[in-house]
Amino acid sequence: MIYLDYAAAAPMDERAIRMLNELNREVYGNSSSLHDAGGHAAYILEYCREKLANMIGGVTEGVYFTSGGSESNLLSLQSILNGLPDCKKHLITTTMEHASIRNAIPYLEQLGYRVTLIEPNERGIITKEILEASLESDTGLVSIQHANSETGIVQPLAELSPLLSTRGIFLHSDMVQTFGKLPIDIRKLGVDACSLSSHKVHGPKGVGAAYLHPHVPWQPILPGTSHERGFRAGTVNVPGIGAFITAAELCVEELAQRTAHFRSLRSYLFTQAEHLHIPLVCVMSEKNVDIVPHIAGCLFDGMEGQYVMLECNRIGICISTGTACTAGHHEHSPSLAAIGLSKEDALRFIRISFGRSTTIEHLDRMLTLLASLKGAKPIGE
Repeated sequence: MIYLDYAAAAPMDERAIRMLNELNREVYGNSSSLHDAGGHAAYILEYCREKLANMIGGVTEGVYFTSGGSESNLLSLQSILNGLPDCKKHLITTTMEHASIRNAIPYLEQLGYRVTLIEPNERGIITKEILEASLESDTGLVSIQHANSETGIVQPLAELSPLLSTRGIFLHSDMVQTFGKLPIDIRKLGVDACSLSSHKVHGPKGVGAAYLHPHVPWQPILPGTSHERGFRAGTVNVPGIGAFITAAELCVEELAQRTAHFRSLRSYLFTQAEHLHIPLVCVMSEKNVDIVPHIAGCLFDGMEGQYVMLECNRIGICISTGTACTAGHHEHSPSLAAIGLSKEDALRFIRISFGRSTTIEHLDRMLTLLASLKGAKPIGE
């Protein structure tokens, strides 16, 4: 099998698997228990908390472990809004956010919060002008993803955050697609809270983290919760967290090497497609915007992306037609609509995403298939 869907989930790093197995054998106590087995688990947990804080330029007290990026998004938004005064109950977010945020909007509105959705410019960017025009006197929280999971477009958070900090507005960012792929220093970015996921950085599924700087006045949303200082209910998965941190550290340590590898693959993909006259075009050029190096969002001219994906799957090549959390739904992708693609264009979308094990040979095999598909199934037939 050739796996080219790393933006959906990355296979676990063997070193993370070894750590997971070791901790499952040796660290079986509940981290909240007062005996030595619990104390050992608590020590590992706090060690991991400190390591993660260092990786993102945060402080240890701001790290809360969760079940993944989606839960981190929802808990972060609701907990922060719950801690804001009544005069600051306005949330601003974008039309391009992950489904875990978009789908939470009706629920947040039912709770009495006011939500404004803003759209990017034609390059998929939220500019200072767009953000500033949406700010109101009761705005308390803004949530803007760091990079989009379909197009890979990176938002200029460091340019946007000063608009908010000077007004006492907190900034949350979904960093699931950038953690371990781009250098992250939340102090330089001006981010107050962020969401992270383990399985995007070759760690185990079912593990993630939320970061809320201690100056953010959040309040628990679940009554009586004691784990993770009230942020999340349920016994903490210390072995999974240990494996997550192991995998994340490897991504951060090897960041320069992996980035160069991804950029080389991305360049090769589009250069060879052009050379072979394959109608594969990038939805957004790197000449116009910053794009995470591991994602190639493409349009296959005249052919449904789902058909291309299924043909690839037939010969053992895994690609996608968009974010896995909305796979199977045929609505017009909000992320693609936001950059001006029509519904018909969006049907031609495929996403190819790379990992450290991806090779030129993998791309060559996929390109050979794509070359054979030219004109095979026009849209609408």
